[in-house]
Parts: sequence; C-alpha cells; structure tokens
Amino acid sequence: MNPGHKKICVAMSGGVDSSVAAYLLHTQGHALCGVSMGLGIERYRNAAEGGTDALHDAAAVCERLGMEHHVVDFSDRLRQDVIDDFLQQYALGRTPNPCVRCNRYLKFAALYEYARSIGFDTIATGHYAAIKSSALGEAVLCRHPDPLKDQSYFLHSIARHVLGHVVFPLAGYTKTGVREIAQRVGLPVAHKPESQEICFIPDNDYRQFLRNNGVCAAPGRFVDTSGRVLGTHNGVCNYTVGQRKGLGLALGSPMYVVSIDVQSGLVVLGSRDDMLAGSLIAVDVNLLLDRVPSQCTAKVRSTQRDLPCEAVLDGDMLTVNFGRPLEAITPGQSVVLYDNDIVIGGGIIKSVIN
Repeated sequence: MNPGHKKICVAMSGGVDSSVAAYLLHTQGHALCGVSMGLGIERYRNAAEGGTDALHDAAAVCERLGMEHHVVDFSDRLRQDVIDDFLQQYALGRTPNPCVRCNRYLKFAALYEYARSIGFDTIATGHYAAIKSSALGEAVLCRHPDPLKDQSYFLHSIARHVLGHVVFPLAGYTKTGVREIAQRVGLPVAHKPESQEICFIPDNDYRQFLRNNGVCAAPGRFVDTSGRVLGTHNGVCNYTVGQRKGLGLALGSPMYVVSIDVQSGLVVLGSRDDMLAGSLIAVDVNLLLDRVPSQCTAKVRSTQRDLPCEAVLDGDMLTVNFGRPLEAITPGQSVVLYDNDIVIGGGIIKSVIN
C-alpha cells in the first residue's frame, strides 16, 4: 500500500450514497473493507438469506469493487442506544431524532470500534458533509456545499476524538453527480430510490410503532392556552409541538400544538403566535471545538436555515437566545451551532423560553 493510502472501513448501507463513497475511495487506491450493520430488522436481515434487501445490495457492491464485506450484528446497540431512547422520549412528550443518536452511538462509535478491532483506523460513510483541518491541524466537521443535501445537523453528536478518523468522500459531490457516477460505472444500486424512513420503522408509522411497544398514554384533553377544554385526544404520544393537521377538532381557525404535559395528559393548543419562542435550553451537549463563541448561528431543525444567536454553555446546559421569536422549537430535537461552515456542536432541546 502506498504511503498516502489508508486502511478504511466503509459503512455500506446498501444505498447509492455509501456505494459511490466506496467506489471513489476504491479509485483512489485505499485498502477498503465494507461493513454493514446488522440491525435485526427486516430491511437489514442477514445477507445470507438472499433477496434484494439492503445487506444484499451492499454485498453486491462490495463484490463489484473487490472489497471484503462484513456484516456486524449491532441489533443490541440499536435497541439499547436508539430505540429505547426513542420510546422513552415519546413517553415524556418529546419528539426525538433517532438519526442523531444512531450516528453518535452506532455509525461513529460502535462501527469505529469494530474497524479498529480488525486493523482499520479510518471509517467512511456516504454522508453529505466534510471534514477539514483547522489552523491548528485539528479535524473539524463542516457543512456540505449543497444546503439542500447537507447532513451536518445529524452529525453534530459525533465524539470529537473520532473526527480525525472519519472520511466523507461525497464532500465535493451533488446528489445528481453521485447518481451519474453510479450509473456510469454500473453499480448495481444506481437506480435504487432514496429512503426517507426511520430504519427501524420501515412503514413510517411511528405511532403504531409506539403503540406496539406500549408507549401510548391514555386518552386525555385538548385545552387552549387559558386552560379551556377543547376536546379529547387519544394519547399524548400521537402529537408533537407545532402539529396542526390530524388533531380531529373543528375549531373554526387553525390551531397548533403548543406544548404537551405528560403528567396531566394535556395537549395545549394555540395560534401560530402561541408557538413562538426566542430562546431554548439544551442538554446532552457535544462540543467539536474548544469553546462556544458567544455569537454564532444555530439550527433547531435540519431543514431550517441557521440563524444568528447568542449561546452560553454552563456545565452541560446550553442556553441559546435567538433575539427573535421562532416557530415550534421542539423539545427532543437537536439545536446545532455553527461558526460559518464549521459545526461547533449541539445538544438536545429540553425546554423553550418564551
């Protein structure tokens, strides 16, 4: 192996992005091993069973590129670190983001640990983000140039010490360009549609998933912001802050879920203005830089444009003040801080301050 080449474990999901990431590294001459996470769910069933599932597709791409393909059973880690938290957060009236935890505990922790155990010191994924070097030579996480595909929001919780061992081969590519590469070189997943589902909820019906796991609370009451009863609901786990549709009420004007009180079983409804809040408190904070600058920008959801803010970290509690009201800041989701294109870090939204 040439001195400039690395031994890289590529996370192979069976999709076009991870497949093209592997192809690009293959053309650069790195020593590669494809690793797929066996998650104990239907779309990730054991590749030995055949079929056209994700693991079968990943194995086909690895064979096409002459790579070894390992399937590692991470089903216990998925349950322990992602699914159990998902259920617990909904039981508390919050709206979690399981992809953030999956990146933190599986793809960039358990997978990295496995890579090191077989003699590889670098992992690569098909995420749309970038790793660059700071002025001090440290690895920093940066946005992808395409704001519509940038996934840095979902990657803010990666442990800082792992960043220097991560490669994002798609950092300079658009989704269209990735598709074109897959088609041009004949990868077997070139025309595979993109999945938007939560991997452990393949039918995308998270409410049924919650009910199947015993997390739906008893029926309760809808009230307005003054406490006036507006009707009944079928369990707080069926609602999320900012929700307007699917309330089952005819109120004469648009009403939104403003807050959820699990203890009392109340779902508080209000106008769009009632959803507004200018500040938040986040916990479970992960920093990727030495400090949080007081003036930076932040996102409270992945599709939002980041906005100027003041951020103060006190222990493990992060207070973010936007100086202007925002709609539907949702407990359980992540707030992610940026310094221009560099990801500072982020945390889980615990509460909002009106």
